[in-house]
Amino acid sequence: MLRTLLLIAAGGALGSVFRYLMSLLVNKYFAAVFPLATFTVNLLGCFLIGMLIGLLDKHQLGNGFKWFLITGFCGGFTTFSAFGVENYNLLTSQNTPTALVYIGASVLGGILAVWGGLSVTMNY
Repeated sequence: MLRTLLLIAAGGALGSVFRYLMSLLVNKYFAAVFPLATFTVNLLGCFLIGMLIGLLDKHQLGNGFKWFLITGFCGGFTTFSAFGVENYNLLTSQNTPTALVYIGASVLGGILAVWGGLSVTMNY
């Protein structure tokens, strides 16, 4: 258990650093109102998690790689990648209504949660 946690933590730290560096790079060359850095990281993270899942499955690599690369690195880089793969799994297993509810509830719920969090702190 401790080994798993350390692998996730190391991957997460690395993913977070890469997210920050990617944001600096994108914002340096493409400053705009649209949140292009986050958008880029989210799509890149989704592509990366798909590629890693495929490679790890194909080559039957151990769980250590999964914990470090998928849960750790991709999780630190962007949690949107996990959201993407979960919805892909729902859609490919014929659970389209569940996927649509999950997508809608996550997007709307996320926006409402940010608003709620900001509202709670407005009086402090």
